[in-house]
Amino acid sequence: MNAAPRLRPFILGSALLLLSAALAPALADGPPPAWSYAGSTGPAHWASEDPAYATCGVGQRQSPIDIEKAEPADLAPIEFAYQPVPLVVTDTGFTMQVNVPPGSGGITVGKDHYELVQFHFHRPSEEKIRGRRYALVVHLVHKSADGKVAVVAVLFSSGKGNRVLKQVLENMPPAGQKEKSVPGVTLDLAQLLPGARGYYTFEGSLTIPPCTEGVRWFVLKRVMQAKSGEILLFATRYPDNARPTQPTHGREVTQTR
Repeated sequence: MNAAPRLRPFILGSALLLLSAALAPALADGPPPAWSYAGSTGPAHWASEDPAYATCGVGQRQSPIDIEKAEPADLAPIEFAYQPVPLVVTDTGFTMQVNVPPGSGGITVGKDHYELVQFHFHRPSEEKIRGRRYALVVHLVHKSADGKVAVVAVLFSSGKGNRVLKQVLENMPPAGQKEKSVPGVTLDLAQLLPGARGYYTFEGSLTIPPCTEGVRWFVLKRVMQAKSGEILLFATRYPDNARPTQPTHGREVTQTR
């Protein structure tokens, strides 16, 4: 019997745990292989850093991508149902991330439901729309009851301020500190989302090692705005933490009508 179908949820779950655990810098049996966004440990070298990262180099459904063309389709809307979450910001060593407690809500797309696990930031946006990168992207990472991963990407350009971005980025942990908690303050994640929620969708992967595939991506079409000062505040810690776009290898990209 082929064991691959049984292993796939475990692999996805393990990869998501890597994200949710804020990419801990050391494990019980020693530090993980180094990787970064530049130089000899940058994205072009991820696959050679460790056998577990091989998919970063040989995968056929890698993310992010440049969405140059998307076929209109009758797609189910994304139904968002987020609860307020505590303002606890984690510096993972690669980004700023907010891990949310269980029961914080999630998304439903047709018959599929995914619970929100965490959200984090990339500058500039990892995704491109017809060749264009945006100033920032927020990735909201979700997981279904059977271990499948879905990520909602919200693009931001420079403009008006965004309350959630302001709350998170003004409360980044001090340099050398992993986490900062602001007691009594919660985040209304609905404020991260545009009013119009049409989207592009495709099958992809995690955008960090081990680049696990089988991730369902939803990139919202409507671009949000954040003050340039808020984006620059993030850039003081992470000036460029975006993986380059990957080949589509003929995969289907669809969009809401």
